[in-house]
Amino acid sequence: MAVGNETVVYLSEQVIVLCSCALSCVGSSLIILTYAVWSDLRTTPRRLLVYLSVSDWLSAVSYAFGVWRVFRTDSLDCVVQGAVSTFANTSSFFWTVAIAVYLYVFIVRSSQRGADSLVWFFHLVSWGVPLAITVAAVCLNKIGYDASEVSVGWCWVRIHAPDRVLWMLLTGKIWEFLAYLTLPVLYILIKRHIYIAVRHAALSEYRPILANRPPSHSFSSMADMKLTLIPIIFIVLRIWSTVRFILLLAGSAARLNPVLVTLHGIGNTSQGAANCIMFVLLTRPIRTRLCAALCCCSKCQADEPPSHGAPRTLLPGQDTSRPREEDSTSRVGID
Repeated sequence: MAVGNETVVYLSEQVIVLCSCALSCVGSSLIILTYAVWSDLRTTPRRLLVYLSVSDWLSAVSYAFGVWRVFRTDSLDCVVQGAVSTFANTSSFFWTVAIAVYLYVFIVRSSQRGADSLVWFFHLVSWGVPLAITVAAVCLNKIGYDASEVSVGWCWVRIHAPDRVLWMLLTGKIWEFLAYLTLPVLYILIKRHIYIAVRHAALSEYRPILANRPPSHSFSSMADMKLTLIPIIFIVLRIWSTVRFILLLAGSAARLNPVLVTLHGIGNTSQGAANCIMFVLLTRPIRTRLCAALCCCSKCQADEPPSHGAPRTLLPGQDTSRPREEDSTSRVGID
């Protein structure tokens, strides 16, 4: 609903989006915690996931503050919140694509050294570009109260900025559009490569694993499912903000629809929770350890492989004499 130029954010919408922010904070924290606690999970792909989780955590916290406050003016805390959320949200786009690029180089190009050499570049781009854009936007007085036209209570690009569409693109939308195009292409290429490798047993890194796994094992189906879901979940979560942005450009009042506003709020704040479900709760070795650590499931404790005095938990079919020669999907935790 709109009053003048302001979109009214209902209490029910606030509660739903705040719950989404809380879940995302918990999910991002859990990803970071599991990486910190279990040293054998500290692979490069997991480290990239941690950087993404830091961005998602910052994004969820800043959005939660904005939804809780529901700003009405260009106050100092509005500008600070808008700057933090702009930086974190844009950084999240870059890290999401960076993980896909890393997996592509590591799996499809079969070059771990080449993939690892990109990490410094990922840092430069994923932190540096969002920081530069945010600083420029703040210095030029572009961040502030936006009347929830393309937000849900939080601050973003000032509604009275004459070039606000340009700054909406620079501070998020253009990178969102590029992610929509890049992620499906990269993950389709990765899935295709793995399918060919598994079917023909052509790549050496898959042979020891396939030799120790029965054809009915759930590994392939789980990895395939996750490689399919990663870009789909990203698009499903982010599409609502894109729809509202397009409706704004078209001058349509449909962007003020309460259902669309709520979906926008949930989608923009749920990335951390979605990543936690995908890479923690749906990753059996990590889920087993969490269950055992929390003593909440005796079955999880019974299913945990015996450690024989070693702190490392090995996956089925993994050679203990060569702990680092895991298949690519296991190393990123998508199996």
